[in-house]
Amino acid sequence: LAKPFPVVVASLIIFHLSGATKKGTEKQATSETQKSVQCGTWTKHAEGGIFTSPNYPSKYPPDRECIYIIEAAPRQCIELYFDEKYSIEPSWECKFDHIEVRDGPFGFSPIIGRFCGQQNPPVIKSSGRFLWIKFFADGELESMGFSARYNFTPGY
Repeated sequence: LAKPFPVVVASLIIFHLSGATKKGTEKQATSETQKSVQCGTWTKHAEGGIFTSPNYPSKYPPDRECIYIIEAAPRQCIELYFDEKYSIEPSWECKFDHIEVRDGPFGFSPIIGRFCGQQNPPVIKSSGRFLWIKFFADGELESMGFSARYNFTPGY
């Protein structure tokens, strides 16, 4: 029997949040990598909600990868709004610190955009009931980060 969909998604979240490696160097299982486990979430609150980068509005810590998965009810879509108080280390093509948003529940779902710098991203709307959001911070040049608000609208 195939696993129910939420179990698969939850398993993927745990896999993604287990601590990122950087530039091929393995990290020891320290309290620092354990903290990164707590900086993402899978949420499906019916009334919408807010999530932020770690320590927002203070500087986010280095070497973090946080995965946020938002799930709407069936036949609903998601609208995602980033607060104007937004700052993520700018880089060409957002190669270093960035937020990546995908239209679906997985890291391989179609990409909506990759964002960094001082200008908050535009309003993002999903085509279905899931959004996958990754916040990535490398080992240097931290900034304030982001706060994002989401709500649900009638969809497809």
